[in-house]
Amino acid sequence: MSDANDLAQTVREALREVIDPELGFNIVDAGLIYDVAINEAGIATITMTTTTKGCPATNYLREGAHEAAQSVAGVQGVDVRLTHDPPWTPDMMSEFAKDHLVLGW
Repeated sequence: MSDANDLAQTVREALREVIDPELGFNIVDAGLIYDVAINEAGIATITMTTTTKGCPATNYLREGAHEAAQSVAGVQGVDVRLTHDPPWTPDMMSEFAKDHLVLGW
């Protein structure tokens, strides 16, 4: 199982290449990635959100997450699932992102 965990962590790192155009920051540190799981067949399931329902960048972010995950060696397929439960809040951002963006939340 540690291989799947290692692969999930590698996918999570690859997702840092996807930049949310609204925040100008990567989707991992922006708090948009809720979960990354890899099954025994090498399928990556990414559960993510957007900052708001109806976000105009939704397709861009989903496609970016799909492409980033698919680029990781060992990933055989990608399933990106969008949820708004729980709804995103600025509190979900990493401390690094908060400090970088100087949001003061």
